Amino acid sequence: MQATLSLKGRALKYLAAREHSRSELMRKLAPHAEDRAEIERVLDDLQSRGFLSEERFVASVVHRRAAGHGTARIRQELSLKGITADQMRAPLEELQSSELARAHAVWARRFGSPATEPREQARQMRFLMARGFSGDVVRRVLKGELPESFDDAAPDTDDLP
Repeated sequence: MQATLSLKGRALKYLAAREHSRSELMRKLAPHAEDRAEIERVLDDLQSRGFLSEERFVASVVHRRAAGHGTARIRQELSLKGITADQMRAPLEELQSSELARAHAVWARRFGSPATEPREQARQMRFLMARGFSGDVVRRVLKGELPESFDDAAPDTDDLP
C-alpha cells in the first residue's frame, strides 16, 4: 500500500505544478510503479476526485500557447500529450476564429514591417509556418491584411488627455 501512496503523492506533486494529461502522468509515474495497473488505479482515483481532468489540461495548453502559436502547432502538442481529436475539437475551433489576429501579433512583434525582398518574405513565412499558423493565414498576414478586430483593439486617441 505504501507504493500506491507514493505514486499518488508523486502524481499530486506533478499536478500541483501544472495540469497534466493522463498519458503524461502515466509516463512520468511508470518508473516508480511495479505495474501499469497500479498507476491506472491511482489515475482513476485522481480523475474521479477531479484532480486530473483532460478538459482542464486542454484549456491550460491552449491558454499558454495561443498568444504565440497557431492552431496546427497547438493541435500537434496536444496529440503528443495523448489528447484525442474529440477532446481538442471545441477549444481549437474557438481558437481558429482568432488565428489571423494572433498571427499578425506574432509577426508584428518579430518583424514589424513588411518584407521588401523575396528572401526576407520567405524568412517571415517560414517563421509563421513554424509557429503553426496555416498557409492561408500566413499569406494574408504577409499581404498586410489586418484582422477585423484590429481596428477595435486600437486605442481611441480622441479620449486621451
